[in-house]
Amino acid sequence: MEYSELLEYEPYSLDHSQKQKLLTKRLTDLTAHHMAHCRLYKNMMDSVGMTQERLREAVSYEELPFLPVRLFKELELASVPKEAVFKTMTSSGTTGQRVSKIFLDRQTAANQQKTMVKIVSDFIGSARMPMLILDCPSVVKNRLMFSARGAGILGFSIFGADRTYALTDEMKLDIDGVRQFLERHSGQRILMFGFTFMVWQHFYKELLRLEREEGERFDFSNGILIHGGGWKKLTSEAVSPEEFHRRLLAVCGLDHIHDYYGMVEQTGCIYMQCECGHLHASIFSDVIIRNPDDFTVCGVGDKGIIETVSAIPESYPGHLLLTEDEGILLGKDDCPCGRRGKYFKILGRLENAEIRGCSDTYAADFR
Repeated sequence: MEYSELLEYEPYSLDHSQKQKLLTKRLTDLTAHHMAHCRLYKNMMDSVGMTQERLREAVSYEELPFLPVRLFKELELASVPKEAVFKTMTSSGTTGQRVSKIFLDRQTAANQQKTMVKIVSDFIGSARMPMLILDCPSVVKNRLMFSARGAGILGFSIFGADRTYALTDEMKLDIDGVRQFLERHSGQRILMFGFTFMVWQHFYKELLRLEREEGERFDFSNGILIHGGGWKKLTSEAVSPEEFHRRLLAVCGLDHIHDYYGMVEQTGCIYMQCECGHLHASIFSDVIIRNPDDFTVCGVGDKGIIETVSAIPESYPGHLLLTEDEGILLGKDDCPCGRRGKYFKILGRLENAEIRGCSDTYAADFR
């Protein structure tokens, strides 16, 4: 099955059973593809007895073998020759941590972008908006810093116009720059993007200080904020998603806020948070909650380890990955927001798992 066939659908238009049929076909084909083109992957499939015959007999992608996401820190896994690699992405990591390497050919990179456009447009519309990036410009200018954080900024930048960085390279709020941006786009909808801890530490806290000490208040009531990268640091400070939202609303009128869950190992297939506070799997991806004792599939309401599924990766075997995150499936096809498919909640990192989200890795090194 070609990925272009999936792109013909709207991201939340199919119910769970319809989506399962499509994804099973696509993911079975991807597994066969990677077995044929990645020797290391083929060796791993051989070790668990996965053959082409067994693939043809698979009823659901839930039966297909998954790889632990940490494996990409240990091995260079690619299903294309070196000369076909268009871009190499690296994951976020704290100082001293090994990072994942993800090898992209042009087709996989193009499909990542097309998919992200379809998913995000379902939440914010297709029109480009003036964009305030709650980060510093050196993240994308300095290739040594360019990893999942830089990729996130560039990925979401395709939805923005007049892209302006709110922070200086010293991670200080550019007060004059932000003020001028708001003046230029008074009365317009504004797109804002950043990583959760940085939004809190360098944006919210500075707006709060400005209001309390200098009596200056910025109005972001026309803003739409998309943020992600993990909650570990803020959870330790007793800042819940609800409190995060409430505080931003109070300090600057920002009320349209969407968290998202994603990883560099499956770029493009992000899980956006809807108006009801639920993370959603699109038709291009899925989540499977697995029992930590035997890896069987958990039902609605049972917590377990999150396996993420992506129909995109053709240049590397990253289509079925067991994460180091714990979550709970909240339901299928019946979220009050009206979007079909599974919706779920992240409970946090597994005990003793490495910190790896853009927000959390920055927070771990933050002084």
